[in-house]
Amino acid sequence: MHREDGVRLQKVLADAGLGSRRACETLITEGRVEVDGVVVRELGTRINPDTQSVHVDTMRITTSPDRVYLALNKPAKVVTAMSDPEGRRTIAEYVRDRPERLFHVGRLDYDTEGLLLLTNDGELSNRLTHPSFEIPKTYLAQVRGPVPRDAGARLRDGIELEDGISHVDSFKLIDSTPGRALVEVVLHSGRNRIVRRLLEAVGTPVERLVRTHFGPIALAEQRPGKLRALRPHELAELMKAVDL
Repeated sequence: MHREDGVRLQKVLADAGLGSRRACETLITEGRVEVDGVVVRELGTRINPDTQSVHVDTMRITTSPDRVYLALNKPAKVVTAMSDPEGRRTIAEYVRDRPERLFHVGRLDYDTEGLLLLTNDGELSNRLTHPSFEIPKTYLAQVRGPVPRDAGARLRDGIELEDGISHVDSFKLIDSTPGRALVEVVLHSGRNRIVRRLLEAVGTPVERLVRTHFGPIALAEQRPGKLRALRPHELAELMKAVDL
């Protein structure tokens, strides 16, 4: 796997955010780094970061400097598109200063807030949105209550909607006050407005909806409108989820 005209492996690891070059040299000498499926312990090894795969502790590391992976906390009243014929705000305003041609992974509807991933990695994006990988998404929904006792069971068993039966992976009541409740919904379906339609079908119309997780990636304390790069371990977990 050595490439005479390549980049030193410890530099590739350091550029990927795994620590200083000295720390990355330790990863190599400890036998924790694989290149194209082969453990590499030689510090002089050079690779092509654009074409060769690198794993650290069995987790895939993105080494191409041209690849970009971002997380946006999309505010409500913003269209998940780079332009809108109706003149509404779009996610383009949050990435207008970036030189890359980015596209969003899936979408959030106009009124829904929360975690939206953006990248220029077409292969990862296609896998994350393909139904065969069943990537779970977690939502917090403020709904009009009270929540029926059988709501969770009905949602897990499946609800007949106009475009077919759909169900959630899990449903949890987080909090309840007179006339209002906070619920958590986890599902892997990417159908249009699916969370809102499911919750309305069980008698709990959504007042506010926030996506908090996309697979292993969490929104956490990220502020509305804030854009950040995915951390190396987050990206590695995301790639592992889709067999990359």
